[in-house]
Amino acid sequence: MTSINISIKKEAYEFLEKFKTRDKSFSDVILSFKKDKKDIMKFFGVLKNSNWDEKEKNMKDLRNSFNNKLK
Repeated sequence: MTSINISIKKEAYEFLEKFKTRDKSFSDVILSFKKDKKDIMKFFGVLKNSNWDEKEKNMKDLRNSFNNKLK
């Protein structure tokens, strides 16, 4: 197996490190995202029948409730 050194930002390293285990290399972690990319299509259209007006009202109510607790 060939090795190539790459440079990434610390934030990217810390993100990948969260998925790394003793049995998984960083390469394994990165390649696992490649596999998941195909599976994400099963979520396309899931929210198309959602009532966004109701969701927006619920979000506003939650924010107001939170703000009232801070007073």
